[in-house]
Amino acid sequence: MSAPQSIIVGFDGSEDSKAALRWAARLSGAMGARLRIVHAVGLLEHAGLSDHAVARRETALQVVTDAGVRSADVEWTVVDGDPCSALLRMTIAPESADLIVVGSRGSDAHAGSLLGSTSLELARHAAVPVLIVPAERQIGDTAPV
Repeated sequence: MSAPQSIIVGFDGSEDSKAALRWAARLSGAMGARLRIVHAVGLLEHAGLSDHAVARRETALQVVTDAGVRSADVEWTVVDGDPCSALLRMTIAPESADLIVVGSRGSDAHAGSLLGSTSLELARHAAVPVLIVPAERQIGDTAPV
């Protein structure tokens, strides 16, 4: 297996997605891979009942900067649909990401779950490797560099 050239990371603003983003940012920097942050937009945001995408973008770019990656080297993408489907679509042409990075649980996960539904579904259905990053409260700041 060759090193990834294009990494996508799911970001929903949760602590687990921040941990995943830190890993993805450091990994992309170490490997020279393109990094794309993907935020899936559901019906509430489309209906104007939630405006989290703008705030989440700013949070994500701060996480990337804190991880030592220039925000100019990162692409922010908002994709329609549920997180699993959105991330899986990003692995096919023209995007063709060859690694998916997600947190172990998202913002709507049930306390006590080891893995969230998105990470489980990605592990089952992705045609590319999936890196599931546990929250830093479990692993500390041991991201690759």
